[in-house]
Order: sequence, then C-alpha cells, then structure tokens
Amino acid sequence: MHTVTSFPHQVRVIENTFIDMPDGVRLSARIWLPEDAENNPVPAVLEYIPYRHRDTTRARDDLNHPYIAGHGYASVRVDLRGSGNSGGVLEDEYLESEQDDACVVIDWISKQPWCDGNVGMMGISWGGFNSLHVAAKRPPALKAIISASATDDLYVDNMHYMGGCLLSDNLSEATVMFAFNSMPPDPAIVGDAWRDMWLDRVQNSGLWVEKWLSHQHRDDYWKRASVNENYADVACPVFAVGGWADGYTNAIFRLMENLDVPRKGLIGPWGHKYPHQGVPGPAIGFLQEVVRWWDYWLKGIDNGVMDEPMLRMWRQDSVPPNPSYPERPGRWISEPSWPSPHLDTREYTLTRFALDPEATSDTAVRRDLTVRSPMSSGMAGGKWASYAATPDLPSDQREEDGGALVFETEPLGESLEVVGLPKVDLTVAADKPVAMVAVRLSDVAPDGQATRVTYGLLNLTHRDGSADPQPLEPGRRYEVRVKLNGMAHEFPIGHRIRLSISTSYFPLVWPSPEATTLTVTTGSSRVMLPVRPRRDADDAGLRPFGEPEAAEPLSVTQIETGEHHWRTTRDLETAVTTLEIKDDQGEFVIDETGTVLRRATTEWFSFQGNDVESARGETQTVRYIGRGDWQTEVRTRTVLTSTPEDFVITAQLDAYEFDRFHDTSRRIHSENWNRTIPRRLV
Repeated sequence: MHTVTSFPHQVRVIENTFIDMPDGVRLSARIWLPEDAENNPVPAVLEYIPYRHRDTTRARDDLNHPYIAGHGYASVRVDLRGSGNSGGVLEDEYLESEQDDACVVIDWISKQPWCDGNVGMMGISWGGFNSLHVAAKRPPALKAIISASATDDLYVDNMHYMGGCLLSDNLSEATVMFAFNSMPPDPAIVGDAWRDMWLDRVQNSGLWVEKWLSHQHRDDYWKRASVNENYADVACPVFAVGGWADGYTNAIFRLMENLDVPRKGLIGPWGHKYPHQGVPGPAIGFLQEVVRWWDYWLKGIDNGVMDEPMLRMWRQDSVPPNPSYPERPGRWISEPSWPSPHLDTREYTLTRFALDPEATSDTAVRRDLTVRSPMSSGMAGGKWASYAATPDLPSDQREEDGGALVFETEPLGESLEVVGLPKVDLTVAADKPVAMVAVRLSDVAPDGQATRVTYGLLNLTHRDGSADPQPLEPGRRYEVRVKLNGMAHEFPIGHRIRLSISTSYFPLVWPSPEATTLTVTTGSSRVMLPVRPRRDADDAGLRPFGEPEAAEPLSVTQIETGEHHWRTTRDLETAVTTLEIKDDQGEFVIDETGTVLRRATTEWFSFQGNDVESARGETQTVRYIGRGDWQTEVRTRTVLTSTPEDFVITAQLDAYEFDRFHDTSRRIHSENWNRTIPRRLV
C-alpha cells in the first residue's frame, strides 16, 4: 500500500470532543479537519462504530480519516453509546437508540462552523449496517452513504443464521462483543469517572449470545433494523461494497435490485476488510473511490462516477484449493443494472451422480439416493466470513465429499462464466422432523482437486420461510429451493462442475437436533446457474482502479509477538475432533499515547464420533489495556453445547485492575451465566 504524505489540504486532528445526547449521555468523537475548515466550511463524513477510536481502531482510522480529510472533508469517527470513551451502556447491536443517537450526531456535525451542512456516512461491518439503518431514518443533513460488508436483512445475512441454520459465527461475534463491551474508558479522556463507567458496562451490558439464541426465527427482533422491510425508506444514494470471501455479499445484489435511489455496487475477491486492505488480493485504491463518491454527492463535482456501470465485480479464475490465498487471479467485469439483462440461466438435472444439461424432469429417471453425513463434514469449510485472518477459507472439498451425495458434469467443452446467485431445487425427504441440507458447488480440476466456489444452507423446517417454520413429516417428499451465495467464477475447459449435498456442515453450522438421513430424488432435482456470455470488449473498457493508498500508518512498538493458527486434531482413542482457532495479536504500545494493548482470542469447536449431541463451541478472550498506573484486564469465557431440546450456554466474565510490575491485582467484577434456551426447530 502506498503511503500518501502530502494532500491538497493540510489536516489537523481533534483527539477528542464530546457530543451531547438529549438524555445527557456524551458520545466521544475523534475528528480530522482541513486546517482552514472553520473559515472555509467543508462537507463531513461520519463513521460510527463501537470499536474504540482511541485505541483499538486507531491504526485503521489513521489510514483512512486523514486521507479523507486531506481531500477536503471533515472526517468524524464516533464511538457508539457504551463503547470506547462514550457514556452509557451498549446492550445490543443495531438498537433504535443507536440510530436515534446517530441522527443527533449528524445534526450536530452539520451545524459545526467547519461543516457546510452536507454529511455523508460510511463504515464497514457494523458501520456499514448502521449507515443503511440511519439512511432509512432520513436525517436531513445526510446526503449519501458508503456501506461495506453489511446487509439489508439482519436475519438472513448477519453472522447469526443462514437459511434458518444457526451459524457458529453467532458464538464468535458474541465473543467479540463480550470482550469489547467489557473494556474500560480511558481516564486520560473521561477523567476520574472512568471506573464507575467501566463498572456500569461490565454489570449491565448483558450476555448477547443469549439474546441472539432466543430469536431463532425471523421475528420483529430482526426486522427492526432490516431495511429490506421497506427499501423505500432509504432515500439517499448508496455505494455498497463487499468481497466474495466475506459473508455479506448477497445483500449487494438485493440492494442493487430493490433500492430506488442512485446506487453503485462493488464486489472484489476480498474478505471482511476495506478494499484498499483487501485479502485475498488484489487490493485496490478504494480511498480514491471513496473521495470520488463524496466529491460527486457532497461537493457536486461532476466526475462521471454515476456514468459508470451499476455493479462491478471481480470475476475469479479457477485456482487450486487453498485456505489462505494471498491473491485471487481474475479480471474486473461489470453489469449496467441488476438483475442483469445479459445473463442466461443454464439448468442441470441431477441424475445418478451426474449433472446433466440435456436431461429434464420429464425425461430423467427418478431415483432415491440417501445420505447421512458424518460430523466431520464441514471441517474443511472455513469461516462463514473470512476476516483476512487466513487460513480461514475452504480447503480441498474432496475432504468433505466422502460424506456427501456428489453430482458432476462431464468435462466442460467450453469455458463457463457463472455470475450471480445460483439456485438448487431439490426433491427431498428426511427421517426426522428437523433436518438441514448443505449444498456446495465446486470447480473440479482434471487432477481431481476440488475448489469450493459457492454454497448454500437450508434448515428444511424453513422451506416456506423463516417467520413461521414448520416441522417435517418424516418420510414425506418436499420440493425445496436452496439459494447459493453470489459468485463470479470462470470454469475452464476440461474442468467439471460438482454439486455436493450433505446433512451436516459443522462447525460452520450447528448440527440438527438429531442425526438425519436425507433422501434426494434425482430427475426432479436441478441446479440453475446464471451464465454470463463473455463481453471482453466491454470489460476491457472499464476504468482501471488506482493502486491502494492510505495516510501514514500508526506508529506502534511491539512488546510481545502474537500467534495465529487454525489446527485440527483428532484423538483416535476418544474419537474427539477439535478445531482450534487462535488469534493472539500479542502486546504492543501505541507510541502516540503510550497506551499498551493486548488482544487474544481462542476458539475451539469439537465433536465426538458422529454424536450430534457432542457438538461444542468454546471461546476465551483476554483484553489488556493500560498506561502507567492505569492497568486493566478483562477475561471472558463462553461455552455453547446442546441437547435435542435445548441450547446450553455457560459464560464467565472477570475484570481486573492491577499492577503488572508489582504483581498485584484486584478483581473488580466477576459474573457467571448459566442459560438454557429451548430449540425451536433449529
């Protein structure tokens, strides 16, 4: 990434200012301004997230916000209520109070002497979510948004559930917030009140995983901040951004199709990162694109940004399977609108272990094939969303396919470019009232290596929707549709397209209450692939992206190195298989503030033999933050298990003040949770 040290505007930084909410709570903001902004007001850009601008996101903020400010904007980074140095307690994600606070913040920004009254909002993940949510609130000063790695539907794409199946990322995300919500504010900013504010947080933020597990269907809890409930609420222009290795990309297609405002979509090969830091690469000059967007919508500069195609995507080339790609070869393609007028649907009928493009439901022989997948099916599946903490991408799918029904095409006589959202229609029956199906689409090379290119999940009790699931009648046949994640991939000549169907996909998905045998009827089941005819001339004419740029990186001094790994072990004596994921960032000092941080998280997902009741997820976190005689540490532990009837959660939180140099400590808060939550067809 190229470091930019000279900008059109000199930038000054306001380390902290407080914004008063109507109820008296103060939100903490860090602000980057062109030096002359108070004499020559400029538009403003808001990023509004709970991840601590003073320390945890300081490195990322220092890359992004001075760059934006240097191009003539007030760039404002605000911590949500109850996070960082903001007052109050954060009790859940995407609450109405969060959106109301944001509207107050935007109004405050628009009235500052350095702002010309025009405000944009941007963010990735949480910040991408609430950019959409706040746009639907229509604060008058908000003129446009950039939403990266986010969704329009909190139930469908939000780390909790997929196709009505419980994602293990539900536990992972709850662990992240458990740790963040327990960290104290900085006494250098909030003064002597820091300890009382900290105690308020650790005592009252709550156990979020319990809340999320208590809403297993698509009810009002999820609808409250899902803009797909009424797309017309969003009245300002939207730039939606994501990556194929992320978990949120499907929302970009829906936003392009359903919004009725000026809009752009961008999908690269990346995981859960801004595209100028994107992994797998190639990363792009995303901050240049950000400035172009704001120049057009906040400054009225006619730079042609809206003359370009609505949706731009990185069409990926075929590659051998690898859980850790540094780069994904491919090329940029585009579509003028979505749904695209250029795509054709190609259908393949499932026959006896084959995908036949010539057969139809009228001509193909119907056969009943059964599968009861081992619990190990899914261990090569990677994460629901890659956080660029590889190796968290899927491995060779031959490791999974021994426990699945497999259907393949003949070697392709011509290359096939599949772009969009594939679908699989299945005729199925199960021997239990609750069952799931995992469907994977792979690119099989002539040497047999199988690279997963997309997948989909369906809890079969959600076959008619997730608002009111209904149990299966064992043995009865059902016609179901499994929606696969969006993709842009070229299958080369001589390769095969493989469809794999399994009844488990752990640990990406929590197993069904009982092991199930699924019967799939061939002849009446089919795959529908959106095929894009090559348009090389159009694609070659796309405006190239610039090289990744950012402002000067944050200066830190590493004290202790960290460790990151994914390790799978199988104890042959006990038949226990365990996936251990360690993300230890070590210990380092932010040189500018003298703040010392340590962040370490370890996750374990395990099972014994093929016993679905043995499925277990455990997470542990350590968060240390300190400076001089201010030294704090929080440790959390969460365990999720289940029976056929219930989910069982145990969790612990311990918060300490201590003197590391004299080896003395005081535990200021300790809490334990034991919760049992009935399973509701999950």
